[in-house]
This record gives sequence, C-alpha cells and structure tokens, in this order.
Amino acid sequence: MEPAESKYREDELEILKLAIENTTEAFVTIDENQRILFFNRAAERLFGFERSEVIGRSLDVILGGDCRQGHREAVRRYLKSGKEKLTHQEKEFVITRKGGEAVPVVFSFSVAVLNGKHYFTAIIKDISDLRACHDRVLRSERLAALGQLVAEIVHEIKNPLMLIGGFTRQVKKAVKDHKSAAKLDIILEEVERLESLLAELKELYIPKEIHFSVFDVNALLKELYLLAMDDCKSKNIDIILNTDSGEALVEGDREKIKQVFLNLVRNGIEALEEGGVLRIESKKHGSYVEIRITDNGPGIPEEYKERVFSPFFTTKRYGTGLGLSISKSIIDQHPGCSLSLDSKKGKGTIFRVTIPLAAGSNTNQENSNPR
Repeated sequence: MEPAESKYREDELEILKLAIENTTEAFVTIDENQRILFFNRAAERLFGFERSEVIGRSLDVILGGDCRQGHREAVRRYLKSGKEKLTHQEKEFVITRKGGEAVPVVFSFSVAVLNGKHYFTAIIKDISDLRACHDRVLRSERLAALGQLVAEIVHEIKNPLMLIGGFTRQVKKAVKDHKSAAKLDIILEEVERLESLLAELKELYIPKEIHFSVFDVNALLKELYLLAMDDCKSKNIDIILNTDSGEALVEGDREKIKQVFLNLVRNGIEALEEGGVLRIESKKHGSYVEIRITDNGPGIPEEYKERVFSPFFTTKRYGTGLGLSISKSIIDQHPGCSLSLDSKKGKGTIFRVTIPLAAGSNTNQENSNPR
C-alpha cells in the first residue's frame, strides 16, 4: 500500500473512531466469547460504568440477570446459523444501570467478520425522554376526555341540585316544627357538600389556564396567616408565621398558589382536632424558596403516604379527598416547583412546597416572627 493511501486509511479510521466516540448513541462491541472490546462515552453515561471497568470483561458485567442467558443463547444461535435476520432489527428493551435504575432503550445489532472471527456491535439509544413525552401526551388526552365527561356530569347534576337547595330553603321558611326544620337543615348541608364536591371536581379535571406573574410569596403567606388566625384561635390552635425578612419574589399564578397554601393550611387545621401548633414558614435556599406548612397533629400512617395526593383519598370523617390532589395538580403546572410531605404517625406532618426565585429576588435570610 502506498504511503499516501496508508495515511488516508489511518485518517479515515481515526475520523470514524472519533465520530463513534462522540455520538449520542451507546456503542458496545463484543467478540464471540462475550468479551467487551469497545465501550464509547455514551455507553459510559447510559450504563453508569467507566470504560476501565468493562473493557476485556464479560458482557455479564453490564447485563442484568434476566437477559444474560437470553443474549448468550441469541449469539450462539447466530454463530451456528449465520442468519442475518437476527441483526439490523430495532427492538425496545429495559436495561439496568450500575446504580440499579431501570432505563428504557431501543437497540440494534450489527455483525462484522474479521479474520474468520465474529464481532457484535450493539447501538443503543436511551428513550426515557421519548417515553415520558409519549406518556404525557396520553395523559393529556385521557384528562381531556375525562374533563369533558366531568363537565357534562357537573352540568347535569348542578341544575337539579340548585333546585333542591332553593325549594328546601323555601319550605324551611314555612315550617314551624323544629324536628322538620332540623331535617331540612341536613338536606341543605348535604346540598352544599355536593356543590363543593362538584366545584372541586371541576377544578381538578377542568383546570383553568395558568396566569404567570411575579409576586412576593412572603406577603402571600402573611395574608394566609391573617386569614387563618380567627379560625385557629377558636379551635385552640397556636398559629406561627416565620418567614425570611424582605421579599421572596417568585413567578407563578398567585391565586392558584394561594389556593394551594389555603388547602395545606386547612388540612393542618383539620388535623389538629384537639388543638396544637400550626407553623407557616419560608426560607430561601440559593435559587429557590421552600415553604413549609407544619402541624403537630396525629400524623399520617406509613401505609397511607403514597395515596395522600390521590383523588378521593381521605382519612377524615368529612371531606372530598380532592384538596391535596388539586394542590398537587396546580404545583405540577408550575415549572420547577414541587409539593411533598414528611409525616410520622403521632408526630405531625410537614408539607413542603418549593418554588424557584424570580431573577433579582432578595436573598437576605433574617427571620421575622409575627405571632
């Protein structure tokens, strides 16, 4: 081979090697004995292994137990039959990363024969984002269909419910018997409860458009504190507000966020049936502010924690079980925000809401403690 042609071949191989090394797809090459010969950077990111941990070792190092034997058998069959149809086919699979995380992938195989030896290369692509996007689309479609159904049900129930309530009030005015009046009061209470349920169903499944603006979340918490003071006092609850001094500017739908905090404060008040302490706190942490609504009530049993944000789940004697679901839905509509809880039976509950700070928000962290 001429020197110039040899140099061209070397450059060509180097370009090809760099291209494969820097591609976003994972390339893993093994020999007939399942030894790993090539493991590019994308493979390191995908599987969580450093190249030095796998090169020259068995493929079993990166394969989960469920697919090791199947892969070995597939390679054995291919070497025996030589059928090309076993390769060049894209398939979906789930791999397990070094840390135990399951990752959905799509992969294809190619086979190269060199000096009578077979070399198998898997080209693997992480499809987690694609799967998540697909799931979001399906969820949106289901919610849209459910929202339409809920809208029709609410419409059909609301009108006769209004008539029941209206006629009951009229009848009550003419009733002189106390027992009959008490029964009519029960009817009116149930009508109001059903009207509240319909309103919450509509809020959960037919959410209104989010209107973003920059507002001071600490000022909003002070409003909630003042709103809840009288109710807490009547129920022997000591309510405490503790926020960073100055502003904590965030971007979001102020009224929707206010609804979330109202739901969490109401949840805390209802948990303190025999009195106690309810805390409303905020603290800035770098680029976000954390708001905590804490009560020292009975707490939430471990077996109920995962269901707390599910629609219609409640441990209360009264309630629709939709308040926390609505709150979670609102927070999920705000990018970068989160809602979580920490609770132990007999030791109270903490609801945490994190919201990114708007650009230019004051980071002074001195505390103010209105009581």
